Amino acid sequence: MLQVTINDRAHEFPAGLTILTALRQVGIDVPTVCHDDRLEPTGACRLCSVEIAGWNRYVTACNTPLANGMSIQTHSPGVEDARRTLLRLLAANYPAEAVREFPEKQFHRYLAQYRVSPLGEVRSVAPDPSHPYIHVDMTQCIICFRCVRICNELQGQFVWKVWDRGDGTRIVPDSGTTLRESSCVACGACVDSCPSGALEDKSIRQLGVAEKWTRTTCSYCGVGCEIMVGTQRNRIVQIRPALDAPVSKGHLCVKGRYAFDFVHAPDRITQPMIRKNGEWKNVRWQDAIGFTADNLARIVTKYGADSVGVLGSARATNEDNYLAQKFARVVLGTNNVDCCARVCHAPSAAALKAMFGTGAATNSFDDIEQTRAFLLCGTNATENHPIVGARIKQTVLRGAKLIVIDPRKIELAQYADVHLQIKPGTNVPLLNAMACVTIEEKLVDESVLNERVSGWDEFREFIRGFAPEKMATVCDVDPKLIREAARLYATTKPAMCFHGLGLTEQRQGTEGVMCLVNLALLTGNFGKPGSGVNPLRGQNNVQGAAHMGCEPGNLTGMLALDEGRTLFEEIWRAPVPDAKGLDLMQMIDAASDGKLKALWAIGYDIALTNPNANATAQSLKSIEFVIVQDMFLNELARECGHVFFPVASSFERDGTFMNSERRIQRVRKVIEAPGEAKADWKIICDLAGAMGKGEFFNFHSPEEIWEEIRSVWKAGHGITYARLEKGGLQWPCPTEDHPGTTVLHTKSFPSGERAPLKRIEFAASGETTSSEFPFLLTTGRTLYQFNAGTMTMRTPNTELRSTDTLDISAEDAARLELSHGERVRVRSRYGEVFTPIRINPAVKPGELFATFHTSEVFLNRLIGPGRDNVVHTPEYKVVAVRIKKLSLVTR
Repeated sequence: MLQVTINDRAHEFPAGLTILTALRQVGIDVPTVCHDDRLEPTGACRLCSVEIAGWNRYVTACNTPLANGMSIQTHSPGVEDARRTLLRLLAANYPAEAVREFPEKQFHRYLAQYRVSPLGEVRSVAPDPSHPYIHVDMTQCIICFRCVRICNELQGQFVWKVWDRGDGTRIVPDSGTTLRESSCVACGACVDSCPSGALEDKSIRQLGVAEKWTRTTCSYCGVGCEIMVGTQRNRIVQIRPALDAPVSKGHLCVKGRYAFDFVHAPDRITQPMIRKNGEWKNVRWQDAIGFTADNLARIVTKYGADSVGVLGSARATNEDNYLAQKFARVVLGTNNVDCCARVCHAPSAAALKAMFGTGAATNSFDDIEQTRAFLLCGTNATENHPIVGARIKQTVLRGAKLIVIDPRKIELAQYADVHLQIKPGTNVPLLNAMACVTIEEKLVDESVLNERVSGWDEFREFIRGFAPEKMATVCDVDPKLIREAARLYATTKPAMCFHGLGLTEQRQGTEGVMCLVNLALLTGNFGKPGSGVNPLRGQNNVQGAAHMGCEPGNLTGMLALDEGRTLFEEIWRAPVPDAKGLDLMQMIDAASDGKLKALWAIGYDIALTNPNANATAQSLKSIEFVIVQDMFLNELARECGHVFFPVASSFERDGTFMNSERRIQRVRKVIEAPGEAKADWKIICDLAGAMGKGEFFNFHSPEEIWEEIRSVWKAGHGITYARLEKGGLQWPCPTEDHPGTTVLHTKSFPSGERAPLKRIEFAASGETTSSEFPFLLTTGRTLYQFNAGTMTMRTPNTELRSTDTLDISAEDAARLELSHGERVRVRSRYGEVFTPIRINPAVKPGELFATFHTSEVFLNRLIGPGRDNVVHTPEYKVVAVRIKKLSLVTR
């Protein structure tokens, strides 16, 4: 310990601190306008200077290491005079109006504290109001460079540029004009760091300063960023990152920080409704619940329990989803329960469980900074999981290697050592070819193969048939690049795999993930920090929804029905159904066959998001009774709904989410729900009571539900709400003194000492191009929109991305005489849509890319009936299409 005197008082500190950190630990505040804990300290502003006995100059506290024996004075007369002089220089041309308008700004507080008056009365430069979220007024810029540095060092976007020197120094966007025209991705880091208000959230200027701040978890993707939500009079006015969040490290993306206006959208449904004579009518809750209970009871009595299906929600909490599957099994008596994990990462869960024994990510996001190489397969992380993408980008900029497998030249491909621009639908032969190289060139980890892997001899013989030179024409990838990628992954250790829907939403989605696991087993890239196989989950709680038991074949904890039956029946005091349940896609089939008579869809618009949308619509319309539970009147409600239950958003309830790295985190109520909207769990309990099963759903809070979850889920038993108040925990966490598990499979697997290599043959997609359908289309999300657009399309994100688009190469656009922005007709074997095009060099000739966020375009009308061979996940990523100019279309 270091012995240090501060302002004549003795203190002890551990080694390795800066003076500023030590001062903050003992509650002493010194001013600084250039410092941000997320950045390396520079001491540029010099306001944090302190006096140290025996030193002949003042030193900056932020970047001076604390040393044993130091005697520090933080506010001596000389130091205070120096600070006052520095502040006068900074305020020489600073607008006094800005200080009066926002006195709580960091720089403005220092001016008041040191009684320094700003001398600038007139704004010398016109503000830039072009951006939908960020107000720019560079007359308030004090040249602290925090915006420049945080954009470079945290986000890696390099938007803000320093022009000129000395008194002429200016900070401008890389466009040279407005922020809206720049490369800004609206993460808000520069705003969050700015001490003066030169960069400010527009919401603050429009709605006022927050009166209360509440910590909760973001409602968008599965990364699980923690946010601080500022409210005023039951309205959200600002969101900031939680600076100590373990996942996001004080950073957010445009959706998490700014896209919250959907909560206050004027078309929120705030009263329950029943459709009568084709028209939706507001009704009392007791009438909506009674009407639903009567219809469900009638259908179960007439057709049997398995004529009903229940869908949990990736946007709802763990507690909500636990009750949804319990309702299906205990109240209805069916295992027909599923969630949207079916259409995204069910292949990941199945493959990881089959090979590693646990169907979840093996490692943690904190391993990103520990790895030496990344293998990214089918994941556009900087757009779909921006905080993880930014962390990967920063690690690569610091020297880590990067392999990208993607049909497009995504942003991270610009930083890649190897980009394998694969033909959609050929992940299995490509990954097998990499495994072939690993064995052929003797790059395997012999000790791992001998001690922890089974099936080695058979796999070695099998994989010889997948030489890169043979697979190159199948995958449309240079065999030299395949060999280079295999060598890089096998020899640069530890290496870490991340994968997304570009791998799983395929005919061989599950088997594609198995091929990734094969590579990890062959090279020993598992069971240690900086390694593993890690799915990037799409929605905020899709991992949790499935894990809580919204799966036809699994109970809570992904425990197979027969394996968990005894425990659950004991805890529930009710039987678990024996009959095999239907997954979502099988429910659609059953509806088409007239066997599914009722469906309860909780926070899941399957009419818009399911594949083969035209056929899906026909199936849904044949269902006798459809319950829609959501915030908005979605496509399912418009087309097929009979009763509508309005729900609270994640800002209006308590509970927990589970992120992609197995981390359970608290969701906290920030504002009251509008009108009569309720949390999902309350609606489920009310309906159970109306159906005579209230004794099994006698819960009064999410915490009570969580306590029951702990009793049936051994791997999460040690996670309590009290512990979660101190931060999230990663399962397995079996006891209350267990710290949680950051890395799985360090010494063994749940299934034993060895994991099997899987011999995966290639089964080509049925979606092939022809003279009639010459293009291969793949689909994905964009940074500014999210999933079905339910939330983001009701925010100013529409100013950043207003519609879905079809990306096409310049060569193909020229051949078809198409111009950028032109609307075209796109047709597949299953339907057609109309959409504007974008000419994009990221796309190869002969291939197309489209987003799927809006009902106006309704892209899923193009997607066919193809499904994953194992878990039935739809083949969203491969469909053959043709394009026509609208001028050539007869409508």
